[in-house]
Amino acid sequence: MTVAEALSSGVERLGAAGVDTPEVDAELLVAHVLGTSRSGVHADRDREVPEEFEELLERRSRREPMAYVLGEWGFRRLTLKPDARALVPRPETEVVVERCLLLLRGEPEPRVLDLGTGTGAIALAIADEHPGARVTAVDSSAEALALARENAQALGLHVELQLGALEAAADGWDLVVSNPPYVTPAEWDTLQPEIRVWEPRAALVGENLHEEIARRADTRFLVLEVGDGQAQNVAGALRSLGYLDVTISRDLAGKKRVVEGRRR
Repeated sequence: MTVAEALSSGVERLGAAGVDTPEVDAELLVAHVLGTSRSGVHADRDREVPEEFEELLERRSRREPMAYVLGEWGFRRLTLKPDARALVPRPETEVVVERCLLLLRGEPEPRVLDLGTGTGAIALAIADEHPGARVTAVDSSAEALALARENAQALGLHVELQLGALEAAADGWDLVVSNPPYVTPAEWDTLQPEIRVWEPRAALVGENLHEEIARRADTRFLVLEVGDGQAQNVAGALRSLGYLDVTISRDLAGKKRVVEGRRR
């Protein structure tokens, strides 16, 4: 099968499967098996494509997330290994890291907690971009924590990894950051198959966790990722709990995505 044939087949099959971006996904799959970029795919459309492409195309046609199919995913300056043990790191979460780094600017060795670390994306990005930070990553899932450990080792970044839950926020920190489950049970059935079928439900579905984290956190700064339409309520909860300088930041799509505040 040539590149041209693989792209044509990929677009047709992915489109029929209901994938939102069949052209982009087909290019990503071909690029992956050829070890090139999406633009590089079109340099030689008569080039033969390895048989591995068919297997990956079939997985994506079953609506398995592209990150799981490729086995790697970019997040800020890092390349992470994602799989079904944790959520795929989202582009909007990169803004969470950006806000954390701004708050920590000028702090030589801040103590940072990433609560519900999943792949380790937030914790590892902070450790990478603020080398002096002493970062602890906590998750209630042993499987997710194992994945975060694999990513830390592969990247050569030091992050203390602990099995735990919300109680870790009360340990005294310079900054607590979390992307907690914030999808309501009523929203679950409306999600795309990539999320609903493949990603861990426990990492997605939850209610009132932002306020609970804010209540428990013993920290100077708190940074929380929120769902669509949740920012104002979460900001109000932080203010009612005595947080100062509560602000809301938008993600790259312009949605209100991050709520932060200062406790002392």
